[in-house]
Amino acid sequence: MRIGELAEATGTTPRALRHYEQQGLITSARTANGYRAYDTATAVRVRNIRRLLEAGLTLDDVRAFLPCLDGDVTAGPASARALEVARDRLAVLDARISAQTAVRERLAAALREAGDAVP
Repeated sequence: MRIGELAEATGTTPRALRHYEQQGLITSARTANGYRAYDTATAVRVRNIRRLLEAGLTLDDVRAFLPCLDGDVTAGPASARALEVARDRLAVLDARISAQTAVRERLAAALREAGDAVP
């Protein structure tokens, strides 16, 4: 399967696939003319990577899930390392939300002090 076919099959872009490959998350062979050729099973791995990214993990976080990226990521019990990564990412997201909420409250307070109605 060539890169365009894999991109279409997984709802991603060739650029993203090249990035995943550069990060060591997927692999390809090279054809005689230098094109990337992917095994059809790579589509499952890419879909799982996308699923984890959509859940809020980073590509670095996804590395903890490498042993289960070729199957159903959600089917089996999570490893201790995967749970640790997910908890850590959740803590980062919670901290960001808290910081943004504080900024919003300061801005809303400044607008109220200026006599503006804040929704």
